Amino acid sequence: MIRKNGTSKVYRIVVRSELSDRYASAFEGMQMEAENGRTILTGEVKDQPHLFGILDRLNALGLVLLSVQTLSEAAHLSAEGIEIQSHELGP
Repeated sequence: MIRKNGTSKVYRIVVRSELSDRYASAFEGMQMEAENGRTILTGEVKDQPHLFGILDRLNALGLVLLSVQTLSEAAHLSAEGIEIQSHELGP
């Protein structure tokens, strides 16, 4: 899901801990799903400063970042049969 200007991408960000719905406003525009001790944020990120803003908010909440993945690239690359490397972080 890339915008017409080519800078926006869809990201999937996973953190340790299940956030309640009251935190949804901190991540406006992102779909939030909590399961199995993790929270998954999925949504369109306009540019690098927007991504870093989301990551800064997660850090300010004291959450452990588990992974960050660009879904728009993933969909494109997997369709071409290219192996996808997400940025998985250790425990």
